[in-house]
Amino acid sequence: MNQRIEQLSDDITLYLGDCREMLPVLRKANAVVTDPPYGMNWDTDSTRYSGGRRGHRTRRMEGRSDWGSVVDDDKPFDPGQWLQFDQVILWGCNHFASKLPVGTTLVWLKRFDAAFESFLSDAELAWMKGGYGVYCRRDLSMNHAAGTARAHPTQKPVGIMQWCVGKTEGTVLDPFMGSGTTGVAAVQLGRKFIGVEIEPKYFDVACRRIADELSRPRLPILDTPAPAEQRKLDI
Repeated sequence: MNQRIEQLSDDITLYLGDCREMLPVLRKANAVVTDPPYGMNWDTDSTRYSGGRRGHRTRRMEGRSDWGSVVDDDKPFDPGQWLQFDQVILWGCNHFASKLPVGTTLVWLKRFDAAFESFLSDAELAWMKGGYGVYCRRDLSMNHAAGTARAHPTQKPVGIMQWCVGKTEGTVLDPFMGSGTTGVAAVQLGRKFIGVEIEPKYFDVACRRIADELSRPRLPILDTPAPAEQRKLDI
C-alpha cells in the first residue's frame, strides 16, 4: 500500500497505511488510545436487526448495509506490540482478554437503565494499562434516537474518547483511527495527535473531521500533563 501523510498542523499528523509497518515512526507517541479490530468478523449490515424483545427497531430501513467488512476483523487481534507503550487504552478488550495483563477497565454504558438487555450489548469495554479499578461513563449520543450520523460502523462518541484521552499524557497515537474520533477528542483537549488508518475512505473522513475541529477557535496546544484525578478517576 502506498502511504500518504497529512500534516494538518504542527501537532497533528495522519498516516494512510498499515500501522504494523510503521512502528518505528509511531514510537514517538506517549500514549496509545484506540479501538482496534476485535477479531470477531462482525457483520456490519445493520438492516438485518429487528430490534430485540423491545422491538424498538422494527423498521429494517433504519439500518445500513453498505459499510463493508472491517479490515482484519476476520483474524484474532494481537495487542502485543501496543502493550510496549507506557500508556495504553484498547477498546474491545473482552474479545482478546486472554492476551492482556491485569489492568483498569473502562466501561462505556450505551443505554438508559430501562433498555438494558433489550438489544445486542448494553455497554462496551476498554482495557487501560496499569491499575485494577473499573470506571464507567454513560454516553447515549450514538443511539439511533439521538440522531448522530455515523461515519464508521464502529464509531465511538467524541465524549467517550475525550474521557480516554484525558486519562493519558503527552502525544496520543491512534493506530486504528477509523473516522478520526480520537483525533477530534485530542484536538478538543489541546493534545498532540498521530493517527493511522488503513482504509482510504475512512482516512479521508478522518482528515476532514479533524481539520474541521482544528478550524474552530481554541487555546494553543500545550504539552502539560493532564490532572491526576482526570487521568485516573471516573469524573
